[in-house]
Amino acid sequence: MGFFSKLKDSLTKTRESINEKFESVIKTFKKVDEELFEELEEMLITADLGVHTSMDIIEKLRTAAKEKNIVDSAALKGELAQILQDILTEGDNNEMQVYGLPAVIMVIGVNGVGKTTSVGKIANMYRQMGKEVMIAAADTFRAAAIEQLEVWADRAGVSIIKQQDGADPAAVIYDAVKAAQKRYMDVLICDTAGRLHNKKNLMEELKKIYRILERELPDSAKEILLVLDATTGQNAVQQAIQFKEAADITGIVLTKLDGTAKGGIVFAIKNEYDIPVKLVGVGEGIDDIAVFDAEEFVAGIIGNDEA
Repeated sequence: MGFFSKLKDSLTKTRESINEKFESVIKTFKKVDEELFEELEEMLITADLGVHTSMDIIEKLRTAAKEKNIVDSAALKGELAQILQDILTEGDNNEMQVYGLPAVIMVIGVNGVGKTTSVGKIANMYRQMGKEVMIAAADTFRAAAIEQLEVWADRAGVSIIKQQDGADPAAVIYDAVKAAQKRYMDVLICDTAGRLHNKKNLMEELKKIYRILERELPDSAKEILLVLDATTGQNAVQQAIQFKEAADITGIVLTKLDGTAKGGIVFAIKNEYDIPVKLVGVGEGIDDIAVFDAEEFVAGIIGNDEA
């Protein structure tokens, strides 16, 4: 099964939540009028796009209908798909930045969202591209996090730098940077502790790690990826807000997309906080992660069979 097929499959529940409700609304309201727009706005809100983003989308839909003189409600589907795609592709921060020796990918997020699993999958993805990859096990706080990461590193066939439980995460990162430079690694992926209950400590820890990366690798790309569990819906938006205060997030890794109808949250996070989805996970396998494609994502939601 190709990745788009997997993606489309994983978006089944989100597609039912957005596309099928959309189809139902436009069958009920044949003509384009205010009542139709109000119904569509409510539909988007219930599909986890958030109030502000839903209102923005409907305003753009109104404008498009007026400018193009659209009177048949069915004709709005293509306009909606274009608006959704524009939200996800706006700006120049959507691509993964991987340059320098090594390029750095720092992975952050609360426990339970699939953070450690994502580190393993990302390592495997870049190794499959022919890159030399190293993992830094800087989540020294959670019991068994290092062992779990070792299993993933072994599966991906990449090296890992670790210390004992409770070690200073910044010291682990420093050691990993030096080892990655010495071994001419292409990519260094840093796992970090996933706690938010004491935000001040987390913030200081992430800042300390980032200072080391900036000092030791000034010319390397640095992606700070927040792992979000799609099944948590609006809760994921709150996590994005809180982590954005602690770190300069460059993108999102969206996990557990296949188990939810709440994939619409990616539009709210990009539209309101300008944090793009960069990687998406669509299953449990080590290969079930890929660089995010906005066009494919929207096609998977809107039910465009031609994509």
